[in-house]
Amino acid sequence: MVALADRIKILAFDVFGTVVDWHGSVAREVATMNLGVDPGAFALAWRAGYQPAMAQVMERGEWVILDHLHRRILDRVLDDFGLDGLAPAERDRLNRVWHRLDPWPDSVEGLTRLKSRYLICSLSNGNIGLLAEMAKNAGLPWDCILSAENFRRYKPHPDTYLGVAKTFAVEPAQVMLAAAHHGDLEAARNCGLETAYIERPFEYGRDAPKNIAPWEANLLHASSIVDLARHLDC
Repeated sequence: MVALADRIKILAFDVFGTVVDWHGSVAREVATMNLGVDPGAFALAWRAGYQPAMAQVMERGEWVILDHLHRRILDRVLDDFGLDGLAPAERDRLNRVWHRLDPWPDSVEGLTRLKSRYLICSLSNGNIGLLAEMAKNAGLPWDCILSAENFRRYKPHPDTYLGVAKTFAVEPAQVMLAAAHHGDLEAARNCGLETAYIERPFEYGRDAPKNIAPWEANLLHASSIVDLARHLDC
């Protein structure tokens, strides 16, 4: 029987929350702008609009890159927080905070170790330009940047997961998705991919810790990306 570490050829990573700390990064940016609002609450409200906005796009059968979705959500959140007077230039800069998210402390080391043995790529709903600039800023050593934009479908559409296998001309079972979100992993498994859960208990901030209990359906459960590298003999 072929060992898992030899069978897997491609490691695809969810990015927001799994590789980078969106909540902490957005909250810090909002704090530096002195907007007079709770930075953590603002970050949570902005992110809370993400799934509904994405679902609306998919229901309509349209395609909009995530930068544009983020801006739509931001404009509504600014109104909700009484900040409708924020200038367009400031809105544009704030919207690009998603390009400047900080990696979790273990991410660069863990990805570098995994890269020594596997092809590693992003599989994110972020658009290509966003992910490329984020990688440059954060030092993320991707072999390849794959985005929902490549497939014109947002996760959890099957085309995104199966698109990784097609891109690299491998079977779905030779691809492992690593993510901090069980829904993402479940959708990947339904497409035949292997899955690894990465613990990110403070994705939503230290005041709102996540339940990080293992799910038996995931092939691997890791406390960090460095820990995932240990599991995969890197």
